[in-house]
Amino acid sequence: MSAENGKNGIPDTQAGPRPEPLRFYGTTWVNHDDGYAARRAGLAVGSLAVAAAACFVLRVAYQGLQIADIGSVVSLLMIVMFAICSALAFRHTWSGFTSRPDPDRQASMRGLLAIGFVGSLLAYFFRTFTEAPGEKLHRAEYDRAREDYEKRTTRRSGNPMKKRRRK
Repeated sequence: MSAENGKNGIPDTQAGPRPEPLRFYGTTWVNHDDGYAARRAGLAVGSLAVAAAACFVLRVAYQGLQIADIGSVVSLLMIVMFAICSALAFRHTWSGFTSRPDPDRQASMRGLLAIGFVGSLLAYFFRTFTEAPGEKLHRAEYDRAREDYEKRTTRRSGNPMKKRRRK
């Protein structure tokens, strides 16, 4: 049984598919209400600030390697590793906003994404300029589910008694 709002037995919730909530946005992405624009702006600033702080921490780690005098080859390898992992994490995160990632590939890239977290943060930052990250994908899926639901629930018109008989 569905919950009723006390007004003539009308259910509280809308029938049919429900939108999937996005992280930090909930379901405000559907109608862009309840502070959606403020959340986008705040999350853009927040993700850029966290990326800048992460770069600062990486710089301190690099300076620690220089103080330890481990050699220029290892320092160069560290820089190249973080640059490549960040670029790959950026690309993976960016493509994840437009299509569902393969769970097996996602699991295999977990370590690379952890190393290249700055790239993921930057992808999130740039995506917030156009939409809530993942909104386009979720909107397409939600609209398709709504259309399918509408097709299933619409009644045919006309008098069924006047239906032509097959011979």
